[in-house]
Amino acid sequence: MKKVERINTIMRYINNRSYFTISEIMQEFNISRSTAIRDIREIEEMGMPLEAEVGRDGGYSVMNNFVLPSIRFTDNEVKALFIAFMASRNQQLPYLKSRQSLAEKLLGLIPETQQENLVLLNQILLFEGTNPNNPDLLDLSDLPHPMLEKLIQILLLDRHLLVTVKEGNLISSYPIYLLHLYREKNFWQIEGFDLKEERKKIFLVDHLTNVELSPMKKRVNKKKVLEKLRKQEEVNNLVIELGPKAIAQFRKYHPLKFSLAYTNPYQTTAILKTHINVSMPEELSDITNWLLFLGEDIKFKIVPNEIKKCLQQRSCAYFK
Repeated sequence: MKKVERINTIMRYINNRSYFTISEIMQEFNISRSTAIRDIREIEEMGMPLEAEVGRDGGYSVMNNFVLPSIRFTDNEVKALFIAFMASRNQQLPYLKSRQSLAEKLLGLIPETQQENLVLLNQILLFEGTNPNNPDLLDLSDLPHPMLEKLIQILLLDRHLLVTVKEGNLISSYPIYLLHLYREKNFWQIEGFDLKEERKKIFLVDHLTNVELSPMKKRVNKKKVLEKLRKQEEVNNLVIELGPKAIAQFRKYHPLKFSLAYTNPYQTTAILKTHINVSMPEELSDITNWLLFLGEDIKFKIVPNEIKKCLQQRSCAYFK
């Protein structure tokens, strides 16, 4: 029995009794004393009104006539929830097909005075991707790829997956250990460790045709996977120094896995070190566009010739 399921079952067990002991919990759920005590403490923290009785044979009793207060949101908490919900429009997030019913339930939790404020916020605030003439209109692209929700459901069970991917006219299957599921440049992507080739691979969720638990009996843990990936790390071939203007641009947008190392306590200068796969035209084009986006406040310390060539071609194209 998983921990969450066990705690929920213990709560139902306790709720049907006026008194119980740790020994009873141990025997009923076949768990150790330390686990039973830890579970009871978690249940108390969740708000269940328990009263401990001191002594060798002491136990716990459920406080009678004790009603837990209903959940109340402050005005600022309601605004924070609603604005976050508004900002999720047209973001291709999973589990938001029932957006209308979710919004109605949120509004039903709060008094009418707060509801009026939320209606006004909905009229005033606009987020990227919304139609200014009709903020409630959602783009068709707001719905994620149907495989995304299935993928998440399986991930909650195990990270060892068998993914089937359409690559051009070919359909291939890969047994992977999933490292991350992330969204970048408007696409959901899987970063996984190929268990056969023992190297990192990235797949677009849009290219998935099927995903299921891996049939491979051999299992690996994340620590071993990361150790193997560290040994395969490629040498940094792009090193740049950023001034304050470039840092400001970096904060507006940067590739997901890029990070800065600040070189002074005021965070006005920084250095970026990374590896660029120059053999991939798409990655080369993207990094060139991003370097131009950073502006003139950068200094190249190490830069591949391929990136130099792309930057020169872009500069010539601008003057033409």
